[in-house]
Amino acid sequence: QVQLVESGGGLVQPGGSLRLSCAASGFTFSRYTMSWYRRAPGKERELVATITSTGGSTNYADSVKGRFTISRDNAKNTVYLQMNSLKPEDTAVYYCNARRTVLGLVRSDYWGQGTQVTVSS
Repeated sequence: QVQLVESGGGLVQPGGSLRLSCAASGFTFSRYTMSWYRRAPGKERELVATITSTGGSTNYADSVKGRFTISRDNAKNTVYLQMNSLKPEDTAVYYCNARRTVLGLVRSDYWGQGTQVTVSS
């Protein structure tokens, strides 16, 4: 069965860093675009970062550009989100997403259970 298991969340002070990991299983990881989303209390879900199946292209939300880096290791079926210079407004539950599209249509869409990131002094 498909599994996306996030880890690495926690409590960190403003200006600190965290590295999130998402371990995938049950599907052909290297064929999927991987993304990190987040949902803060009382807010809509937000796309944070995306990386293509080969890792050749990445995109970021304006709010995290220059601070967060998404990467993947297809040999380990894992995607990462390195978060630096964290701010209180980065506090949210972070979700890993795997998506495969064919001719512009979403064919498969998987989600992890989320990991809490809290930025507070």
